[in-house]
Amino acid sequence: MAQEIQHSGRVVRVEPGMVEVAIISRSACGSCAAKSACGLAEATEKRVQIYTAAAADYAVDQEVLVGVKQRVGARAVLLAYVGALVVLLATLIGATACGVNEGIAVAVTLAAVVVYYGVLRLMRKKIDNTIQFTITQI
Repeated sequence: MAQEIQHSGRVVRVEPGMVEVAIISRSACGSCAAKSACGLAEATEKRVQIYTAAAADYAVDQEVLVGVKQRVGARAVLLAYVGALVVLLATLIGATACGVNEGIAVAVTLAAVVVYYGVLRLMRKKIDNTIQFTITQI
């Protein structure tokens, strides 16, 4: 069985077949005692919708654990960062190899990355179907 990445969260909404959980994502220094003096600590709230037949078993403000298989996280990193880097480098190298002015090459490269993220956005429903979150009560 693949390892699972888990985060604790709080249920913010329950609907038939779906539980929405708020997860507080903290930087590495987020739990440090000196974070208020430092000013570098970051904490952001992320919301995850988990589709489950057991949604009726959860209540708003309940503490839960949300998990996702580690390989799914790796796939997300590949799509979001590595894919964009490959598009950026391939476009930049291709444009400069064709003898295009540097300014135009940079503009074309940035446009290609924007198009790449646009295609990912259009395919988000298909991508979402491959991501399976799990939820467990604490």
